[in-house]
Amino acid sequence: MLQLDIVTIFPGMFAPVFGASILKRAQASRRLRIRLHDLRDYTHDKHRKVDDRPYGGGPGMVMRPEPIFEAVEAIRRRTCARHAARAATGGCQTILMAPQGQQLTTPLARELAASAHLILICGHYEGVDDRVAQALATRSVSVGDYVLTGGELPAMVLVDCLARFVPGVIGHEEATHEESFAQGWLEYPHYTRPSVFRGMAVPEVLRSGDHARIARWRKRQAAARTAAQRPDLARALRNGRRHRAA
Repeated sequence: MLQLDIVTIFPGMFAPVFGASILKRAQASRRLRIRLHDLRDYTHDKHRKVDDRPYGGGPGMVMRPEPIFEAVEAIRRRTCARHAARAATGGCQTILMAPQGQQLTTPLARELAASAHLILICGHYEGVDDRVAQALATRSVSVGDYVLTGGELPAMVLVDCLARFVPGVIGHEEATHEESFAQGWLEYPHYTRPSVFRGMAVPEVLRSGDHARIARWRKRQAAARTAAQRPDLARALRNGRRHRAA
């Protein structure tokens, strides 16, 4: 059985998908166990606030790290007492659903389906404080080169995709899903309050108030992240136009 714990601010979105068809039967037959966790249950203010303004300025709001860390750590304590040892062998992984993540492919879905326990974090708003990706998530996963309003739909796509490779869920493997994507640099890292969290500080440049310097830093970070995580996109962009890092 594959255990799936999903951290979200909209747990009600999942019932129509997980309560029907193959995923419903997979849970009934105990091939999958899916549990939903409301991120707002891990906040400590009367407004149950999970987001804040981004350091360095810019539109939108960024999800704060504290409730996400607390939610995932609580899940690990309750359901995976030997999380550290299991994670080393792929038994338990924490996945951040994010446009900047590793592309979801059939080989990746097959790999994740072999895990014993997956914790999925659904981002929202402008993004998630990057310290979640740095120090909490095992990896980040993207379902395509586009942006949705939140991580709930990508989490559903990931669960549906990897469920096909859990033994007994379906009788045979389906054909590989072909996708095409628009080209573009991956997004730069986001940070919000607090400025220092568990010894991890927001980069000084984002607190400088120097918007020209911030713009240059973000451009360099976007180029570096694309080269590191999606070299295919970086090559296509270089072939299509000259990218001049500031």
